[in-house]
Amino acid sequence: MSAQTNFYNRFSFLYPLVDVFLKPQKEKFFNEINQLPYGNLLEIGVGNGSHFPLYKNHKITGIEISSSMLNVAKKNATNEIELFQMNGEELEFAENSFNYVVLSHVIAVADQPEKLLMQCHNVLKPGGKLLILNHFTPNNWLKYLDRIFNLGSGLFHLKSLFYIEDIKAMEQFKLEKEIALKPLSYFKILTFSKP
Repeated sequence: MSAQTNFYNRFSFLYPLVDVFLKPQKEKFFNEINQLPYGNLLEIGVGNGSHFPLYKNHKITGIEISSSMLNVAKKNATNEIELFQMNGEELEFAENSFNYVVLSHVIAVADQPEKLLMQCHNVLKPGGKLLILNHFTPNNWLKYLDRIFNLGSGLFHLKSLFYIEDIKAMEQFKLEKEIALKPLSYFKILTFSKP
């Protein structure tokens, strides 16, 4: 079992507190997702699944690396949501399986974000969309806070100082839409397509 899996198994009981903080962003994010035409959607890193009721329009497959988180997510899932314990960096789905792949606060906690995004590319159908909600280090005073937090963020399996342009695997995708969330544009919703 990886150190990351162990951490999230232990962290699962605190996740509801994180949910409270992330809820306004997630509501905007899932509103964007629900406007897209019906399709097969893979969510990588579903956490405790408390956001499942926000999905309105797709066939959902969800994966989670932590068994503790997954057990809670199963209680929050409807019959239409299929859940698997799986690492997003080692997906076990066929190529070109999904119309959409969703990463909600996942990319900055991945051990190997390059590998994660290569896997996303593999399972997306041509023309499929990759939807990301995450913090990104902005070019304002918040970058100094990120640098300070980054000194200890490894303890939480998080990259506080985070620039998406540093991830070479993103070059396989085409950016279609960017929404900077207020206040301060620290969090963004990004929509990419697979050519």
